[in-house]
Amino acid sequence: MRLLFVHGAGGQVEDRALADALGAAVAAEIEMPLLPEDDMSYEGWAVPVREALAGAGPGDLVVAHSFGASVLLRVLGEDGTALPSGVVLLAMPDWTPDGWDVADYAYEGPEPRVPLSLHHCRDDQIVPHAHLELHARRLPSAATHLHPRGGHQFEGLADVIGEDLLRRRRKPLQGRVRLP
Repeated sequence: MRLLFVHGAGGQVEDRALADALGAAVAAEIEMPLLPEDDMSYEGWAVPVREALAGAGPGDLVVAHSFGASVLLRVLGEDGTALPSGVVLLAMPDWTPDGWDVADYAYEGPEPRVPLSLHHCRDDQIVPHAHLELHARRLPSAATHLHPRGGHQFEGLADVIGEDLLRRRRKPLQGRVRLP
């Protein structure tokens, strides 16, 4: 089993500890494609994300963090995209006018046809946790998880997120919302 981990902006190094901790939590080999730091356009990131998804097997797990989660969400909404059995999105910014208002990254399309689980931490100093609620409204069938602490890198939460990944692989958790 592999864990496809789509890192955030500048996260090839910064997100490595999170990816490794999640891989250990689910006993999976990590695949973390290198995404361009010199081209932050949607297409610049979407091309390697599409390629990585196309190479994922049916038992593989898919996680994306921060900016990478934003890109993955849009890719999953495209026609013809290879869809995994479930996806976990961590600390995903909202780029619509309600959030950070950057049209190139915003996802306003219909929900992707894949079970989604969204995680965020109250003490995230990079992406405000209010973005989770914005996504919950736009993606009503996604499971949402707001953790009291863990920061932007979900420190100490790999086992909790790993359990969600494994449940998602066995049985989708659509429609369950936990917002304390």
